[in-house]
Amino acid sequence: MRIRVECLAGFRGEEAPRRIFFGGRAVDVSEVRDRWLSPDHRYFKVLGADGGEYILRHDTESGGWELTSFRRAGS
Repeated sequence: MRIRVECLAGFRGEEAPRRIFFGGRAVDVSEVRDRWLSPDHRYFKVLGADGGEYILRHDTESGGWELTSFRRAGS
């Protein structure tokens, strides 16, 4: 699922997701729980303010974002 992600640069200049947009709905990111790299993508496992856990994939070439996994709070 294609999404829009708002990022903020951290103290080392690394960008991290701060808000995820699903159409007209926005979810603030409460915590970045993990991050990892592949040759063409950056991945972020984040906790949303809604309690959901999201895995986001950023295409480093195109700049696009995708939601690759979602787990509802309490499941």
